[in-house]
Amino acid sequence: MTIACLPTAAFYFLPTVIRQFNEEYPNIRFRILDLPATDGLQAVARGEVEFGINIMGTSDPDLTFERLAEDPFVLAARKDHLLAAKPWVGWAELEPYHLITVHRSSGNRTLLDAALAKSNIKLRWFYEVTHLSTSLGLVEAGLGISVLPRMATPREDHPFLITRPIRNPEISRTIGVVRRRGGTLSPAAERFLKMLIDVWGSD
Repeated sequence: MTIACLPTAAFYFLPTVIRQFNEEYPNIRFRILDLPATDGLQAVARGEVEFGINIMGTSDPDLTFERLAEDPFVLAARKDHLLAAKPWVGWAELEPYHLITVHRSSGNRTLLDAALAKSNIKLRWFYEVTHLSTSLGLVEAGLGISVLPRMATPREDHPFLITRPIRNPEISRTIGVVRRRGGTLSPAAERFLKMLIDVWGSD
């Protein structure tokens, strides 16, 4: 069985469900293509994978999207940063600091820029990186703060980093299952998808 999945969502959604699936179907092998949003959609459209876990944003009439969860954008900063003392921050409060973001070609960046433009907010990025994990490395080194989806952030017991909600406005990405319209799944993929939706579709 081959599926495509955003790297952040693969880390967040898949292990729990794969463990449960393996217990019931121990002989079914997985191939997980952890791909950026655009590449993941193309893999589904071309039939290279049975389905994908991706962010909503496709206007491709040949694909269907079923919502799994909302994933809000949050602030990631070192625990000793000034903003770490606040329970939440507004977008305007990020202005004075060096901000680390993913590249303009990223689906997350496109979604974020579009949502902020609606509120006439333009953030001044200082560092641009290709991978979310790189931005966390720069934050940890004390080079700046980052805005990224909550799924991409470390767990709450991280020794150096904290996350805080960002409001006014709150912006989130919608994660869901992408399939080819009218396509049929293998029995194994059908069972795995049902289990995935049962576990995560109640968020």
